[in-house]
Amino acid sequence: MNASRRLWVGLGVLLLLSFAVLLWVGGEIHRVMPPIPSAVVTENGTTVYTRADIQKGRQVWQSIGGQQLGSIWGHGGYVAPDWSADWLHREAVAWLDIDTQRETSQRYSQLPEDTQAAFAARLKPRIRNNTYDASTDTITVSEDRALAMSQVAAHYESLFSNDPQTLELRKAYAMKDNTVMTAENRAALTAFFWWSSWSAVTQRPGKDITYTNNWPHDTLVGNDPPGHLFMWTVFSVMFLIAGIALLGWHHARHKDEAPPELPATDPLALIRVTPSMKATGKYFWLVIALFLTQILLGAITAHYQVEGQEAYGFALANYLPYSLSRTWHTQLAVLWIATAWLGMGLYIGPAISGHEPKYQRFGVNFLFTCLLIIVVGAFTGQWLAVMQKLGLDKNFWFGHQGWEYVDLGRFWQIFLFVGLGVWLTLVGRALWPAIKKGGESKSIITLLFLSTVCIGLFYGAGLMWGEHTHLSMVEYWRWWVVHLWVEGFFEVFATAVIAFLFTRLGLLRTSTATTAVLFATIVFLSGGVLGTLHHLYFTGTPTAVIALGASFSALEVVPLAFVGFEAYQTFKLGSATPWMQRYRWPILFFTGVAFWNLVGAGLFGFLINPPLPLYYMQGLNLTPLHGHTALFGVYGLLGVGLMLFCLRGLKPNVVWNERLLKTSFWAFNIGLACMALFTLLPIGIIQLTAAIDHGYWFARSAELMQRPIIQLLVWLRVPGDTIFSVGALSLAWFVLRLWIGPKQAKLEVPQGAQVAKR
Repeated sequence: MNASRRLWVGLGVLLLLSFAVLLWVGGEIHRVMPPIPSAVVTENGTTVYTRADIQKGRQVWQSIGGQQLGSIWGHGGYVAPDWSADWLHREAVAWLDIDTQRETSQRYSQLPEDTQAAFAARLKPRIRNNTYDASTDTITVSEDRALAMSQVAAHYESLFSNDPQTLELRKAYAMKDNTVMTAENRAALTAFFWWSSWSAVTQRPGKDITYTNNWPHDTLVGNDPPGHLFMWTVFSVMFLIAGIALLGWHHARHKDEAPPELPATDPLALIRVTPSMKATGKYFWLVIALFLTQILLGAITAHYQVEGQEAYGFALANYLPYSLSRTWHTQLAVLWIATAWLGMGLYIGPAISGHEPKYQRFGVNFLFTCLLIIVVGAFTGQWLAVMQKLGLDKNFWFGHQGWEYVDLGRFWQIFLFVGLGVWLTLVGRALWPAIKKGGESKSIITLLFLSTVCIGLFYGAGLMWGEHTHLSMVEYWRWWVVHLWVEGFFEVFATAVIAFLFTRLGLLRTSTATTAVLFATIVFLSGGVLGTLHHLYFTGTPTAVIALGASFSALEVVPLAFVGFEAYQTFKLGSATPWMQRYRWPILFFTGVAFWNLVGAGLFGFLINPPLPLYYMQGLNLTPLHGHTALFGVYGLLGVGLMLFCLRGLKPNVVWNERLLKTSFWAFNIGLACMALFTLLPIGIIQLTAAIDHGYWFARSAELMQRPIIQLLVWLRVPGDTIFSVGALSLAWFVLRLWIGPKQAKLEVPQGAQVAKR
């Protein structure tokens, strides 16, 4: 069995075992997730909430933006509080006030510290006690607790209305007035918030940890990190060190082969651009349009953290609320990057095989039209939902699902899934002749095809939940989409594409590239598949999730520790021969990808991935620190690099404006670094200190987030964001000039060869 075949067998076994474990974990989550009772009743039999109230409350929460406005169990936006943690702390204080006023005629906060400690010690066992009765399917609460719940509910009903008493708090949370329009829906919303906080403080049957593994941190109610978080954090570090050592040993054993003899001229210049390949140009125009819109919405979203409801005095929240601007900002990040990669796939298919299937151009144009309809239709539905004009009965299908990065209404999700199926068909039938032909490149092309299949099919994980599926199960399937689809198989696809391009350019031997790509895929997916679980530590899941997630998410970082080699090799290829100057900027963007892979995905990713750090950091600004530097720094720059490769093929005779590309490249990297170092990192550190010292609720509170130092750090985003925007505008102008008034240059080709007209 040759090396390539052994690697294929290893990849197959790895995926089979990894997904078997991942599916088993899903079954375990379903078995132990916190119950949603048929009723919450007091000791004298009064009904406080019903299951219908809790389920309707979640529908209301989703319709107003869900995880885009604050968060539940730590997943979501960062300006408004985490509602689970906020409710929990408010309920505990209200309950303590009831106790202390009965016995001392004073509020809890007015008592001496030793007296406060005595009352808090009495509260902990009462608030953590699991009173769910499976035989009656009810949760029983004391009369005092019911009174405390009603006081907190009154606060939330005021907050989500237009009550002047909570106006300043709404501004601090970037909430519009009448976020929830009707009193009935506001009352239902409180039922869902209470249930999410009950799950966070109630101990599992027979255990001394809560359904959310004692998250969020709040010493007042006894939510402190359990010992197994520390243990598995230590194990994750050990896995990381062992993985880096093994990969270093592999690199030491497999020295690079002597470079192949380079061609005299650009081999890709001779590829015939087919009608369908030419039709992909509009995809890259759409990439630019979506990217610029995303940046604009990002600026609006960031500004809301300063003014809350306005933009320099204009009541913007009445037309474009924060939860909507953030929804569109995060959705467009995925959409423009995915569009760049989809366009690359449609371009590279016929380029690889030299075969133009029948009606391929029609298929490319049809898919483009579908993408436009999905974007316009889905965004319109989300606006109607957040503005409370759609109604709860239609929201799930046509409005806002409320799940960060998977916000599309179910109809639009299905439409996009079908569209990905069309894309898979178009790319697959273009690649198939090359796969059948075989040859040295067969393994790379096959891996490219299989990653295309996975991209097309794995988005279907977003269809695995329904409108009333348990929150823990929704989170389980949602991260299949966000982690496996976006971070997993798109990366395999990109790795295979880049390897193929470099082999076609004659910069890498096909045999070497094949082995390297298969090995890199195995290393990445060995941690990537089960590493999905690090998102699920505190979402009502068993401790097995922490053990597996901590171990395998550490392995995700292993290949990133060696991206310096990748960056160096990529940079060397960019100057390997004079004609490679034509591909200098795509390759430099790939070099930038390697850098941000190490910093954004590796350094900042591992900062928050181990269980104990994430216990304190989940949902703080250290999360978007990783998110921004990894999503744009890796996948965004990679999308731009792939797009530039395609544009070089689409417009081979056009002289590229090197100054514009240089400006774009450095502005992107400098702007992203400024955003991370001047704002997200320092705010995250301030929040982390507050979470450790005072509790997670305080780290997300208006009291902390409205402090002058935080406001100053938010304003410090302006220089970085401005520089970044200059990069985007330079890239947009560069692409526009390829079609409008381009400067033509004579293309040098071997004697006797012909270049097809573009």
